[in-house]
Amino acid sequence: MEYKLNKEEKRSTKISNQYFDFLDKHIDDVINGRVSEFMELNQIARELAVSHNHLTDTIQKEKGNHPCHFYDAKIIDKAKELLANSDISIAKIALTLTYDPSNFSKFFKKWTGETPGSFKDRIKNK
Repeated sequence: MEYKLNKEEKRSTKISNQYFDFLDKHIDDVINGRVSEFMELNQIARELAVSHNHLTDTIQKEKGNHPCHFYDAKIIDKAKELLANSDISIAKIALTLTYDPSNFSKFFKKWTGETPGSFKDRIKNK
């Protein structure tokens, strides 16, 4: 019985690692124009050869949050990186991340507590 538990544990860790590796590559592909839009979670699950429910349950169990939480967090991290390290306009960054600029601002503020403009100004003035 213990062997089965450890094997199950290893499988869930492997799925989690594959998910996070996939997100990093996929987000990079979107930003660099190799892919035109972000995949939905069920599409990612298919790419990883697991069901949507299994992926969701596994990530939640392993990491404590829904997979979408981590997906959005990684997109926000990339947005922060682009805002801080480039002279690209906020609207262009939004479009690069496949967002309508006004929706991007709402999404960014919901996650960070500040608008992309105030974040960019704060970082540039440090």
